[in-house]
Amino acid sequence: MPETRRRLDDTLGAHLARRKSHGKFRKLSNTPANCVDFSSNGYLSLSTNPVVQESLISRLQAEITIPESQSDRSHSSRRSILGSGGSRLLDGNSPFAESLEAKIATFHNAEAALLFTSAYDANTGLLGCVPQPGDVVLYDELIHASVHEGMRLSRATRRIPFSHDSISETYQRQNADARHGQSGHRSKNHGLNDVLKKLSEDGHVISGTRNVFICVEGLYSMDGDVVLLKEVVEAVDRYLPNGNGYIIVDEAHSVGVFGDHGRGIVCQLGLEDRAWARVLGFGKAMGCAGGVVLCSAVTRSYLINYARSLIYTTSMSFTSLASVDTVYNYLISGQSEPLRRHLEALIYYTHRRLYGLYTRLWPDRQILHIDDTTSKSPIIPVFTANPRSLAEHCQRSGFMVRPIVAPTVPAGSERVRVCLHSANTTAQIDGLCHAIELWVRNQMTATKSRESTKITEAADILIEQDKPRL
Repeated sequence: MPETRRRLDDTLGAHLARRKSHGKFRKLSNTPANCVDFSSNGYLSLSTNPVVQESLISRLQAEITIPESQSDRSHSSRRSILGSGGSRLLDGNSPFAESLEAKIATFHNAEAALLFTSAYDANTGLLGCVPQPGDVVLYDELIHASVHEGMRLSRATRRIPFSHDSISETYQRQNADARHGQSGHRSKNHGLNDVLKKLSEDGHVISGTRNVFICVEGLYSMDGDVVLLKEVVEAVDRYLPNGNGYIIVDEAHSVGVFGDHGRGIVCQLGLEDRAWARVLGFGKAMGCAGGVVLCSAVTRSYLINYARSLIYTTSMSFTSLASVDTVYNYLISGQSEPLRRHLEALIYYTHRRLYGLYTRLWPDRQILHIDDTTSKSPIIPVFTANPRSLAEHCQRSGFMVRPIVAPTVPAGSERVRVCLHSANTTAQIDGLCHAIELWVRNQMTATKSRESTKITEAADILIEQDKPRL
């Protein structure tokens, strides 16, 4: 290896060693085949659904089957199902892609839709090109990394965070508990109302000559809590009465799970006209890959002209488009409704089992804490100061869960994240809860043992000090 390359590897290796020493080292791993899935984001289990799979396979088979009358057809006239051949602005566009966008827009009660290769690209493309010099972006302090990347690329003059607990029903309840002596969430940032009130003192903002973008998520992937979207809308109306407040809702985790036929939280609340843009991801409940921005026709045209993550990347292949289309057909037909109802029942059952375990054992919060708020989402955080230990124990017991640590979540809020799926069973949930209980009991026993040892050592010191000296 050349000396210059070795020097760079040494530098990178030092960074990795420091990350390891801080317990933040990441590495790729494979899920064992015999593990029960409580980790992935496929909440409706659509990627393994036989009906969805068979429908997609039949569709792809129809595309590659050549009728005898056309057997001499040249390869160039066949549809490419493996790749699109270019970006949307060159050779990667198709009538199929445009018809799918129209179907998606209609389903979600939006004026227009624009597909991206991922929701990450959709967020970076949207926020990277729309805010203009002088504009302001307000964002939830727990917003997804893709929004941060989009803001970094944008020309907005100011980017201001606001506290997550100011727009979260779960955290507002926790803060109410904190006022009565229980531990609650603490944020160094001001709430959305306070940030908007302060911002409204800016003459350019209050006159409407500067745009203000407010970024939130529908369902937060780490805490499993749902945004108080009506309250967000009311706050924007109150402090930005000239209509220059534009709400962007990332529904990557809520689409498919919330709303009629899985249309999402915005549709569930009837706020389609109040959300300026929505970003949906197909890699979670939808069981596919890709993303889409729901917006006005003018905004769609603007993104086609200025969103770099759309312009300078190869577009989605026919296979990817067909996957998304197949799943939307499944939702539209109503076939996913029994899956959503079953998932809702599992969510209630799991929270009841976990919270019952917590209140029965009543461990120190450093060992385990379960919030008492009944979850509405398939994401349930199990808070612990030792998430890696708990996750490894569950994995050895045959249940795949993942530890979530800083910087993915704020330091002091580490947890194991439990993700539920419609394919899970109550027996599997009982097994997971049993594994967690065994780990908690072991931790409590170890803690008592350490405390007993400390007391004994302290007593020995006092006895030694009390001995008469000759």
